[in-house]
Amino acid sequence: MGGRMGGVRFVMVASIAMGLVVGKDAAFAQGGSEHVETLPPVEVTAPSQGVKRGRPRETRRIVRPQPRVAIPTTPASTPSSASAIDADKVPGSVNVVDTRLIERTGSPNITDALQQSVPSVNISEVTGNPFQPNLEFRGFVASPVSGTPQGLAVYQNGVRINEAFGDTVNWDLIPTLAIKSVTVVTNNPAFGLNALGGAVDLRMKDGFSYQGTELSVIGGSFGRIQGSGQWGKTIDNNYAVYGALEGVHDDGFRNFSQSDIRRFYGDIAYKNDANEFHLNMGVADNKFGATATVPAELLQQYWGATYTTPQTSHNQVGYFNLTGKVEATPTWTIEGAAHLRFFKQSTQDANPTGTQPCDDPTLLCFGDSSTPAFGLNGVQLSNPFPSDAFLGENDRTSTRSTTAGFSLQATNDDKLFGHGNHFTVGTSIDTSVTWFNASAELGTFGSNYVFNGSGIFLGPSGSPVTDGPVSLRTTNQYIGLFALDTFDVTDRFSITGGGRFNTANVNLQDQLGTALNGNHDYNRFNPVIGGTYKITPELTFYAGYSEANRAPTPLELGCADPAHPCTIASFLVSDPDLKQVVSHTIEAGLRGTRELNIGTLSWKLGGFRAKNTDDILDIPSPILQGFGYFQNVGDTRRQGIEAEVNLKSSVLQVYASYSFIDARFLNSLLLGSNSPFADANGNIQVSPGDQIPAIPRHRIKAGIDYAVTDQFRIGGDAIWVSSQYFIGDASNQAPKLPSYAVVNAHASYQINKTFQIFGRIDNIFDNRYATYGTFFDTGQLPNFANGGAPFTDPRSLSPARPRAFYAGLKATF
Repeated sequence: MGGRMGGVRFVMVASIAMGLVVGKDAAFAQGGSEHVETLPPVEVTAPSQGVKRGRPRETRRIVRPQPRVAIPTTPASTPSSASAIDADKVPGSVNVVDTRLIERTGSPNITDALQQSVPSVNISEVTGNPFQPNLEFRGFVASPVSGTPQGLAVYQNGVRINEAFGDTVNWDLIPTLAIKSVTVVTNNPAFGLNALGGAVDLRMKDGFSYQGTELSVIGGSFGRIQGSGQWGKTIDNNYAVYGALEGVHDDGFRNFSQSDIRRFYGDIAYKNDANEFHLNMGVADNKFGATATVPAELLQQYWGATYTTPQTSHNQVGYFNLTGKVEATPTWTIEGAAHLRFFKQSTQDANPTGTQPCDDPTLLCFGDSSTPAFGLNGVQLSNPFPSDAFLGENDRTSTRSTTAGFSLQATNDDKLFGHGNHFTVGTSIDTSVTWFNASAELGTFGSNYVFNGSGIFLGPSGSPVTDGPVSLRTTNQYIGLFALDTFDVTDRFSITGGGRFNTANVNLQDQLGTALNGNHDYNRFNPVIGGTYKITPELTFYAGYSEANRAPTPLELGCADPAHPCTIASFLVSDPDLKQVVSHTIEAGLRGTRELNIGTLSWKLGGFRAKNTDDILDIPSPILQGFGYFQNVGDTRRQGIEAEVNLKSSVLQVYASYSFIDARFLNSLLLGSNSPFADANGNIQVSPGDQIPAIPRHRIKAGIDYAVTDQFRIGGDAIWVSSQYFIGDASNQAPKLPSYAVVNAHASYQINKTFQIFGRIDNIFDNRYATYGTFFDTGQLPNFANGGAPFTDPRSLSPARPRAFYAGLKATF
């Protein structure tokens, strides 16, 4: 695809300065499309308020009917009222983030809207960059970081966008402006592999649901300048075109943390009374300074500090999706999708190295002073570095994946024994080919922790550790067959049952030898059963049980031997088998809505328990700091409760939520760890009941939006997240990463029908907190900021952004 990915360019215009902060778009009082839509496979539609257009409409009180939701099926679904059922028939928690909730954040990151709106979602900046966050839901993660055991499936317009090599999710590639709604799905195996904790389903806009033109520009703190535009048009009622373009430049508040984002999304569509077809496409070309965690002692002196540089990432993607729906008969609907996706990622990651002078100081050794360090030619490396140099290595990786597949489903709404019935059956096939390459250049670190390369590349070295070049070709093939049925036993009581059979094949072909060669097959049938009962017209009880499985990724299979650990995400050295992870989830709860004089009140209260068998974790190597491997660690459990209340009207919107997540190990484990409490062999003892690190137990969220006048709106939101254990502290011996709270505010003023000014303040009280923590080896590099003395604090943190101001101008036509 090259460095310019389809020629996507965005020319930024000058931003305006403004004291207040972010508002909604000019069409705040407008809703979604006029027809009930089906997300593939799930969507709760917006109230029927007419097509969203560029121009604002007169503010009025809207009475919201009960939403409708598509039964979870294969992501081949296209917008179709025929495949929609009442939301109260879904035997699980329903979490929907619509366009309004996305717009109110004023953020180019869709994960910000999910964090504000979904009770059990939490965001952490593991990479040190706000555009590449970890999204954690109920203790399961969708992360852009290679080596993170993933637990959520993510779909865009019905196509799974977890990348093939490590199941990672690059949130930066998703054009936020073009998102119509996001549904966070629970308790359903129909989403296929990796939906252990659920799935995130993104539905994009098209020319039938969005019509008009919108242009906006935003500027603010830390060198942020952002421009975007979208345009949609319907032609002769049967054809529609939509396009969205976004560009962002951000210098970041930390050293070397600049971000540049360019992304485009487009859709061409046709529909008539019975059929609908869409061709959508997208490209993105994004570059990041991913500054990762930094020693706590450096942050105490400067909040924008970094530890080792460079740490960069360059992501590129191009994709085409063709979806279609045909109403074969009044009760049978056929839906299908075909997709093609190209992904390329290049990374640099400077780290301390296991390379060191030998007992003979003219030579280099690896891991100790007697094991030779070899070059690419297999000859032991001579030592060209000064005796007082601090050695390091720049680990470079290149990942190129091509993914193709299709899915097909049939839906029937014929009555069964005189009762309402909704039946879906289908299949999906996905195939991916990935080329992965890695190399390590030796060099030195200066007093600013910036790496200086030498042009000397490390070959396979060390015993049992290997840190040499890698060239690997992997192929993944995933096939799924599913059937689901919802049957109305009475007008109040509905039951849902079905299941999905998944088969996965992962093949690894070492391009430099045979050590990584391997072929792995995984098969499983995952059932689902549940029901809903409408206690009153305004109150519904739901309960369900489901299972889901995750096959190990090529990355995990290529680094799964404790005797041969590797630098996670860089160097793969062995290929033993890993067991697939299986989740068993049960959940139940109550939800209700009620029309009040001041608006629509909705609420929900539920609980869940998910048990994973043969869970996979990334384990730090006790042999060499910075190395690790993947391992099945027995059973783990995540359980909790969720409570949420919302009040919505055209003038006022108020929400509040609380979630409790209890995540624990269920087996006794002896694990390698970088914890300061590890024993002499680098191990910690995990006992049954110890908490899983990096999962806060409590999250409280609240927000308000108020229309002071028809033109002027203000609002704010707050999030409190409790303390969590550091990564590496699975034995729960170290003090926790402290809890934190952050408060944001936004405002907008509609000047006329065309122009709106808006702005926001993030982190109003300028709290200094960290969202993620781990440990590091205090003896590898000195604390140059403290005169070169050794580090004494083993904590390494990912600091959150300080107070920031943003303002902008939006024009709609």
